[in-house]
Amino acid sequence: MKPQQLNKITLGLVIAGGLFHSQVFAQQAPVTAEEEPEYEQIMVTANRTATAAEKTPVALSVLGTQQLRDQGITNPTQLAETVPNVSIDRTNGLQITIRGVTSTDNTEKGDPSAAFMLDGIYIARPQAQEVSFFDIDRVEVLRGPQGTLYGRNTTAGLVNVISAKPHEFFEASADMTLGNYNTRQFTGIVNMPVNDSVSFRAAVNIDQRDNYVEYEAFDGTEAVDISDFKDNRSIRLSGLFNFTEDMTLLVRGDYSQMKGNNMASVPVHNFFETPFTDPSTTETGEGVSPVYVNRGTDNQQTLAAGYFPDVYADNTTWGVMGDFTWLLNDALTFNYLGSYREFDRDEMLPLLLGGDSASKTDYWVDGPFSGTYEQQSHEFRIAYSSDKWLAQAGLYYFEEQSGIRLDIIGLINPTPGEDGYIFGFPQNPTKADSLGFFSQATYNVSDDLRLTAGIRTTKDQKSRAGATIFHKNLGEELNFQASDDNPLPDSLNYADREYSKTTWKLGVDYDISDATMLYGSIATGYKAGGFNDGCVEGATGCNSPLPEAAVYYDPETLTSTELGIKTRVLNNKMTINANVFSYDYQDLQLSQLSYVCGGPCQVTTNAAEATINGAELDTFYRPDVNHRFNAAVTLLDASYDEWILDEEAGVSFAGERLSRSPEWTVTAGYQYTMEMQSGGELSFALNTRWSAEYEILSSALRANFRQPGFTKTDLTMTYNSPDRDWYAQAFVKNLENNITLSNVGPSGDFNTGTATFADPRLVGVRFGYKFQ
Repeated sequence: MKPQQLNKITLGLVIAGGLFHSQVFAQQAPVTAEEEPEYEQIMVTANRTATAAEKTPVALSVLGTQQLRDQGITNPTQLAETVPNVSIDRTNGLQITIRGVTSTDNTEKGDPSAAFMLDGIYIARPQAQEVSFFDIDRVEVLRGPQGTLYGRNTTAGLVNVISAKPHEFFEASADMTLGNYNTRQFTGIVNMPVNDSVSFRAAVNIDQRDNYVEYEAFDGTEAVDISDFKDNRSIRLSGLFNFTEDMTLLVRGDYSQMKGNNMASVPVHNFFETPFTDPSTTETGEGVSPVYVNRGTDNQQTLAAGYFPDVYADNTTWGVMGDFTWLLNDALTFNYLGSYREFDRDEMLPLLLGGDSASKTDYWVDGPFSGTYEQQSHEFRIAYSSDKWLAQAGLYYFEEQSGIRLDIIGLINPTPGEDGYIFGFPQNPTKADSLGFFSQATYNVSDDLRLTAGIRTTKDQKSRAGATIFHKNLGEELNFQASDDNPLPDSLNYADREYSKTTWKLGVDYDISDATMLYGSIATGYKAGGFNDGCVEGATGCNSPLPEAAVYYDPETLTSTELGIKTRVLNNKMTINANVFSYDYQDLQLSQLSYVCGGPCQVTTNAAEATINGAELDTFYRPDVNHRFNAAVTLLDASYDEWILDEEAGVSFAGERLSRSPEWTVTAGYQYTMEMQSGGELSFALNTRWSAEYEILSSALRANFRQPGFTKTDLTMTYNSPDRDWYAQAFVKNLENNITLSNVGPSGDFNTGTATFADPRLVGVRFGYKFQ
């Protein structure tokens, strides 16, 4: 670690504190100002067993039902407003970045670096993750590699959304949100006990809104309606069966429809000067940083085009899961967690082909996409607990299979309405199988000192059969030989490869007192390698073989060293939590566009290495029942040690910061609650977040796009009725209306690009009623 990096981290530790946002007071009954706030523990399952958050020696953030409601967090992307060093962006689905570690390949052949889970079940497709965010008990966010207990694709960490379980008393509730952009959200819940042993729960959710992008047709061209952006409808049914005091089964099933127009991009010239400088023409060969221009929020959100396709999405997903627990005796517990899920996609995707950035006469082409994805997972785990030991071991199996087809109409001949070739990607099947054996044990050396060791061996197999096609008609058969009618021959996409890795963890934690714990750990993470479009010599039907290095890429690995403290002070009125960490990040998997497959296609390669150092600090202070304060500071130094994007042109990003990795972020919040004479309760809350500037890399454009520093402030005013059976809330999110970048991607001609952005200012009201 460089001396200046160490000095920055030390400074960060001095000025603030924290690992997790505790809502330990959030669900208490109302009390008067004279009463002392009562300290309560919150239980989490970060280590796959129930432990108190303050006694869990990992970098953990947890948000419960009440805290999610109070802060107006209604979708996963808003978790970044509260959770340190986390960014969740909508690109092609959800892209999760934790401490600078992320993945840019959201296709059927790609894997995320951070896992998204629903009730412990890994949801492989980023496009199907957001609809799970309703009727939530809590959300746990683990930062850092989770290569022992979770394993699959947790190099960066994981987000685990834990939905509410059925319980033993009747409950029904309804919550509704109305806001700008024609936002309409509704959640209805019914919990019905049958007897002391059986309970059922049903939850429905509707999530609708108009587009944040404003479309303007250019020069009288036919306008396309993109206003209806999201129309999601979901249902979840749960059953809890207590067969005996020692044997329980939790079963869940869910179904979601995801409709809308899915258009979330604008031309990158809304934010930056174009065209960009070709880095191969610069003296140093360094990647380019385009000039950011603040054109105002209206211009940033406006799409003006000479031609634009009629985009749509009509997708569905469903799944079932079972969680069976059997207490074999006082020391041993057996658990099985299994699931099966499907996801069907039917979409018309827009692709920016290019145009005139000055007059904004951009042209977009059609990209019909269809896909079917199936996944199943099974985990068997046995846990042992005694005065001296807490140990667990198990087996995990995951399988995903998909068949997709994407056709880009008009790319070869971009003039709308004229005959041109279809550039397409029929891939069926694409398969991924993962088998892991794991164990982890904690030994209590004394009442205050504990040692932890864990190990996991994972074997991954990934394969695909498909092609890259050039046709005039969608229905034409594959043609791997050039002809007058088909001058560009189709190309086989075939790959089959196995990967294996052993990951491990060593940890120690020590209780200085009942209120203070120190901990340290060294942990490793691994994400399997994969493949690009094309085929290697020897594959049946491979008439245009590519070098192995162009088809396959290697796994990425990460080794994390972390030290932390969790403590309570001032008679339990304040929690202070802090950590410092250092990552050795090897063989980063980064995606870009290339013409290696005969036309523009996504290619993933291994960057050489990166170093990440940082600190996270967080405080929560409640001096009395009327006032609550929270503050957090994070420091992140994340950069590529070496990476030559284009060896022939000598384009290098060595020393550049990793994407979505601001050096500093600061969050602060205050909530004032007062009891009304009627017995009701009125609260006012302010939460603000400041982020230093950060960069978003587009390797296809050979450019780092700078997002200037910004603040976003949220305000809420909430009234709770005397019996706490209903509430009303008014809210403003992103009061400043700062439009910030989420992603930058290339266009068809590689000379410009598209930008997606985070939520603008949102204003609305929220109501809820509970029947008991």
